[in-house]
Amino acid sequence: MSDDRRLAVLRAIVEDYVSSHEPVGSKALVERHQLGVSPATIRNDMAVLEEEGYITQPHTSAGRIPTDKGYRLFVDRLANVKPMSPAEKRAIQTFLEGADDVDDIVDRTVRLLAQITRQAAVVQYPSLSRAAVRHVELVPVGGRSALLVLITDSGRVEQRVLDVRSAADPESLATALAALRTRVNARVVGKRLRDAREDLTDLVQQTPPGDLAVAAEVAVALGDCLTAGLEERVVIAGTANLVKSGADLSTSLGSVLEALEEHVVLLRLVQELTEDSDRGGLTVRIGAENLHLGLDGTSVVTSGYGTGPDTVLARLGVLGPTRMDYPTTMAAVRAVSRYVSRILAQ
Repeated sequence: MSDDRRLAVLRAIVEDYVSSHEPVGSKALVERHQLGVSPATIRNDMAVLEEEGYITQPHTSAGRIPTDKGYRLFVDRLANVKPMSPAEKRAIQTFLEGADDVDDIVDRTVRLLAQITRQAAVVQYPSLSRAAVRHVELVPVGGRSALLVLITDSGRVEQRVLDVRSAADPESLATALAALRTRVNARVVGKRLRDAREDLTDLVQQTPPGDLAVAAEVAVALGDCLTAGLEERVVIAGTANLVKSGADLSTSLGSVLEALEEHVVLLRLVQELTEDSDRGGLTVRIGAENLHLGLDGTSVVTSGYGTGPDTVLARLGVLGPTRMDYPTTMAAVRAVSRYVSRILAQ
């Protein structure tokens, strides 16, 4: 049996099983696909595929269904990811371009992924640990109060309102803030947030004595902003889609839902997928490849996103049953990640 013909038979079984939800027999393959060989040859090919562990027979007298190994070969041998239609691309672009800030981008993205893939969607927040400072603003807002705004190159915004008790009066506070704003931005803009935190002590020590107390209060607040986003976060949507998967997850649905509630599990999974990929590219884990308890009956498709090809800030993707439409799901995840990256890079 040729490898090309065996792959064609396997591809046909995967496609039919995904669309019909029913085990696939040789007769159905002959009727639905132009494989160019006799039914007897197809049966022989199916026997070899089963012997090699790519397909299995769920019960006597039934057709065959793909195994995790079969899905893996199918995904690895995809000639290309199914392209999305122009209408689908426009819909994604229109939905995401209306976002106002990073929180809105993440919220729209996770809901969009769940809707177009009909799976559970997971979006990791852009991590401030991988982001750099774009700008720091210090604005007097009346009396001895000031507004501190930290903007990162990932689009994340952190704000703090300060009660600067050390200021002698509103006018001196405004003067001190203007000088600090210039010095802070000169020192930290373009630096990774962790590196920027380390500069705050030197910044205070080099402040003129008259502004030292104000600088110390600002440094504490800015340090809080710089550390606020270091904790990784994920957002989930579409868990109801897993319930609709029916028999695909009937025996493990409870375990899957419990795993999704444990954000630590998801963050660890996302980190592993980041390590698996090349520069944030598309990554697929199938069935038992997911080593985390409760997820070994699912498949996860993710892609990195960021502000450029070499600046991957986080990952997004979907989780669903191993019986998923891999070409369509992979295309959707890749397209959404690209649009999110374009928005963040603006």
